[in-house]
Amino acid sequence: MQKLQTLDYFVFLFYFILVSGYGYWIYKKKQAKQTSTTDFFLAEGSLTWWAIGASLIASNISAEQMIGMSGNGFSMGLAISTYEWMAAATLIVVGIVFMPIYLKNKIFTMPQFLNQRYNSTVSLIMAIFWLALYILVNLTSILYLGALAVSGISGIDFTVCMIGLAIFAIIITIGGMKVIGFTDVIQVFFLIIGGLATTYLAVMLVSSQYDGIESLTNGLKLMTEKSEDHFHMIFKKGDPHYMALPGLTVLIGGMWIVNLNYWGCNQYITQRALGADLDTARKGILFAAFLKLLMPVIVTLPGIAAYTLYQKGLFQQEMLGADGTLNQDNAYPVLLNLLPIGLKGLSFAALTAAIVASLAGKANSISTIFTLDVFKNYIGKNATEKHLVWIGRVTIVVSMILAIVISPYMGIDKKGGFQFIQEMTGLLSPGIFAAFVMGFFWKRTNSAGALFAIVGGFLIALSMHNNWLPFADWTTVPFLDRMGIVFLICVAVMFVLGYVLPDEGKGLEIDASMFRVKGVFAVGAVSVVLILTFLYWYFW
Repeated sequence: MQKLQTLDYFVFLFYFILVSGYGYWIYKKKQAKQTSTTDFFLAEGSLTWWAIGASLIASNISAEQMIGMSGNGFSMGLAISTYEWMAAATLIVVGIVFMPIYLKNKIFTMPQFLNQRYNSTVSLIMAIFWLALYILVNLTSILYLGALAVSGISGIDFTVCMIGLAIFAIIITIGGMKVIGFTDVIQVFFLIIGGLATTYLAVMLVSSQYDGIESLTNGLKLMTEKSEDHFHMIFKKGDPHYMALPGLTVLIGGMWIVNLNYWGCNQYITQRALGADLDTARKGILFAAFLKLLMPVIVTLPGIAAYTLYQKGLFQQEMLGADGTLNQDNAYPVLLNLLPIGLKGLSFAALTAAIVASLAGKANSISTIFTLDVFKNYIGKNATEKHLVWIGRVTIVVSMILAIVISPYMGIDKKGGFQFIQEMTGLLSPGIFAAFVMGFFWKRTNSAGALFAIVGGFLIALSMHNNWLPFADWTTVPFLDRMGIVFLICVAVMFVLGYVLPDEGKGLEIDASMFRVKGVFAVGAVSVVLILTFLYWYFW
């Protein structure tokens, strides 16, 4: 297979200069405000709805989707798209319910919410948990999978790719949230255009390999015929992929916990909208929801196309991992290597855009939590705004260095990259989501209950993951179902502690009018729900 050619490098260089140059221009234009933490970390009042929506997607779509989800598309098919399509429904819920609560109560970071609603102990513990999760799981996975793909396509040494991606992300991140938000618009443009081009050519290749003609409709038809088992959204019990996506759980169970925690209780994501007014935030979230509906075309269909071609005898060697066994995560890089010169550079830029934007967003969130919720409160209580911004920038660099050093030892390559992130994150998600949702809507929820949910929920989930608990063989219980069980346990204990212990009187400011929707958001939300209903009906 051919590696990148001169034209490909020119296309990539154009992308790099465009993103870096635009980011630098935004930075210099707003440099006078960079002593403000609200401007550096939140870009308060600066991001438009389209910048918020684009930034949400750019930060979310990364190597774990482009590489990991395509790999799952290769192995299990369209069903893995439930993470994308259910996210669209979740974003509507976040826009209607979560954003009004945060903005009404002037919440700017997630640990701040926990401190305001519970106490500083709960907030500090959760801040440490988040920092560990973001660095040890998310940042390391994005860097490792991203470098693996970039190295495979470009032929550049793996470690050099990892360091290069980190440096590129740092260049964008040290300019603050405003730079990230606006450069993400360019990143999403490259991601979508390059991603769609990769999908288009992959489907066309299916058509030409089977019938000797190049036709998009014929390619899609052949994929549904030759890989019919890869076009079902709901797995029945007994299916080899049931453990990963257990039947209706993806519609009415643990998948909601995964998504509501990720999109509604996650500094990495909510940070994009917290600096805006409610109307702008909702429009941005709605824009992201529509983009989410499109994502499976970019991140799942290429994997199914690769599987269809693999069945015909193509990629038999290319799909093998270093240990000589089939490695599903090779599917996307293999397809990129088949693209014509120039277009390969565009798709390479799209993949890099996804990786760098996600790295930048994650690093900014790590910086925000450490600076505002740990350093400012416990180490540098008298620090000036300028000093806090400097600490934020140092934290970005340190977190990237840690991720580079740690990532080869995390076992990311032992299973699909996307699945690795979901399972590791799932150890914390149920307890965090319980602490948030109970804190939103039940005034008697107390700090003891929140502490149990966050720490106790994590320990219960970890015990299930390692099969340390009695009563069942927990290795036979799908991890999404385990998440649902842990969430219910946390909620039950929080109810008991809420009734047994004195009322702390720390309810949030909430009224029914906050949740009313109208205009563009209302019409868009209904449209998203109708489209999702059709998709699940058609591909059931």
